[in-house]
Amino acid sequence: MYQPLADKIRPTELDDMVGQEHIIGKDGILRRIIESGNVPNMIFYGPSGIGKTTLAQIIAGKTKRRLYKLNATTASVSDIKGMVSELDTLLAPNGILLYLDEIQYFNKKQQQSLLEFIESGKITLIASTTENPYFYVYNAILSRSTVFEFKPITPKDVQKAVRRAFSLCSSQLKQTIITEDGVTDHIAMACGGDVRKAINAVELLCSSSKAENGEMHVTLQDAKAVTQKSSARYDRDGDAHYDILSAFHKSLRGSDPDAALHYLARLLSGGDIASAARRMLCMASEDVGLAYPQAASIVKACCDSALQLGLPEARLPLAQACILLATAPKSNSVVMAIDKAMQDVQSGKIGDIPAHLKDAHYGGASSLGRGLTYKYPHDYPNNYTPQQYLPDSLKNASYYHEGANKAEQQAKLYWQKVKKHD
Repeated sequence: MYQPLADKIRPTELDDMVGQEHIIGKDGILRRIIESGNVPNMIFYGPSGIGKTTLAQIIAGKTKRRLYKLNATTASVSDIKGMVSELDTLLAPNGILLYLDEIQYFNKKQQQSLLEFIESGKITLIASTTENPYFYVYNAILSRSTVFEFKPITPKDVQKAVRRAFSLCSSQLKQTIITEDGVTDHIAMACGGDVRKAINAVELLCSSSKAENGEMHVTLQDAKAVTQKSSARYDRDGDAHYDILSAFHKSLRGSDPDAALHYLARLLSGGDIASAARRMLCMASEDVGLAYPQAASIVKACCDSALQLGLPEARLPLAQACILLATAPKSNSVVMAIDKAMQDVQSGKIGDIPAHLKDAHYGGASSLGRGLTYKYPHDYPNNYTPQQYLPDSLKNASYYHEGANKAEQQAKLYWQKVKKHD
């Protein structure tokens, strides 16, 4: 029966795992918990292929508990009942360690069916998820579990797994495997921190290479062919998507064009023009705003061009908009002003519109007192004359406050001069 190479070389000891030093390194908190033998309910959160399943199997071996694996995408309540039936039998004398993969796909009823046995200690739950558990796991389970975040494996650590994989292939095939310079580095870099993906690439390379005189040669060209685009860890509906967008926006807001271009490139590598365009259109008003009002129209033109062009050409106007926003002066006076106004409206601070501002373009308006005292600003010097515009209950409200940038300060000085006789 075929067994994937990634499964064959799966570590059985903590010291053999690569990455996750922050939790299973020499002084890592999770290592100390495992070595104590008192393993709590846990949720492993992180991208795929970085050791969540492997660590669960190691924990099961260390605690001498029967490991029961379920995948939430296919499991049902009946599967849980089948597992529960083994409790207090010779099949599971020390209880069960349940590894529930992709727990976010279990509905509330399915998750709650585990509660009784989790609380009694007969089942120790280790759940894994690629999505943020605080969004997808119900509070009843979350409050009884400790969340550990797994990080993507660094290329340096992935190299160790790649070399082990080549070594095992060499032993199994009874061939000397000679890798061209750069093969190991490329696989480790291109897998995007996914060890399983890297090992699968090694297996594919070894199975497709021809043996001559007891030697197999793996070329860099072949390595590039089997790993193309594998480093793009991107899911438009997953946490990674929103994390990238968040980092993109904050880099633009923080005036770091290099970081902003990096995150834009990650969005575009996933073919996501729309999200990048939408975020930049928003921040043109939210974070640049009146400090450089022309940014809104320029970014709009760039985004329209990108959507019309499509990739790969779309990268050019989007990069232009990105650099413009990152290097533009910043002001959040627009978002602060509208949010204050919205807060008043949503809290019921509305008030009646002053009579002189109400619509007077109909017969009988004057008899209702509509528009009688309205002053047309263009009839006055500088196209301005003082009059009340806000409702009486809000006549002293102040929403807009100029930013410290040159454009808004110049406008402030202008209106101070015009309104000095108010």
